Amino acid sequence: MSAGGTEGLHDKARGLDTMVPGDVLSLLSSGQQQAARSVDAARDAIASASQLAADAISRGGRLVYAGAGSSGLMAMADALELPGTYGIEREQIAILFAGGISNLSEMPGAPEDDIEQARIDAEAVVGAGDCVVVISASGSTPYALGVADFARQKGAKVIAIANNAAAKLFDRSDVAILLNTPPEFVAGSTRMGAGTAQKIALNMFSTLMAIRLGHVHDGHMVNLRADNRKLLERAARIVSDVAGVSMDEAGRLVEKASGSVKVAILLGAGAKDKNSAERMLETSGQNLRRALELIGG
Repeated sequence: MSAGGTEGLHDKARGLDTMVPGDVLSLLSSGQQQAARSVDAARDAIASASQLAADAISRGGRLVYAGAGSSGLMAMADALELPGTYGIEREQIAILFAGGISNLSEMPGAPEDDIEQARIDAEAVVGAGDCVVVISASGSTPYALGVADFARQKGAKVIAIANNAAAKLFDRSDVAILLNTPPEFVAGSTRMGAGTAQKIALNMFSTLMAIRLGHVHDGHMVNLRADNRKLLERAARIVSDVAGVSMDEAGRLVEKASGSVKVAILLGAGAKDKNSAERMLETSGQNLRRALELIGG
């Protein structure tokens, strides 16, 4: 390979533009799969990061995602899913994107270099007790470094995700997640292999965080927000499966619980009423499994 890291040229990319489409796609597929495998080496760091995030959320702090360009998009995708999937309060999730979310249709490159704007953006949302996830494929994007620096100054915990072992971002973090992906088949196009690895790592990170917070039970998202027909049906299926009641009864329980899946499950399992179920959840730290153990105890 002619160069290392995210700007390097993959040695198998020579003549890529002369190959038949099937061969090009085969190489692109293998590159994505190789990048995905890089996440395995980061499992311990991802586990540590999920604990920092769960601690911040459970104490009422914020989980802040920050990044620029393709890495910022990966961060944003994870952040936007959390309230609906796991019922985390929207006020506890923040997104810092170089250039601002309003510029997504154009995604200009210059904001990535704006350290002062990074400070301004971070100052608006980051405080002591928060957890900030900063993502940069190269690990040297000035905007990402600026957010990390300010977050540390404010007393927030910083999780750094990068695809280069010598990333400057790691020096500014409490937990460093290295996704050591190979050079891209289109050199520097980190939306490809690096982005794939980032997306997988973020999926793992936020899912484990939700499990730690008690929002997953036997593979069910028991803290989802059922605000459309599809999700109301999903909520009923979850209640039916966990509480062992019919779908019709599960639907009635969800309605009785004002849409709370956890409360509906506890009602189906024998809790006296909604208030009693809510007290059980409060006593158990919102952990459904522990709350279920309180019934009849």
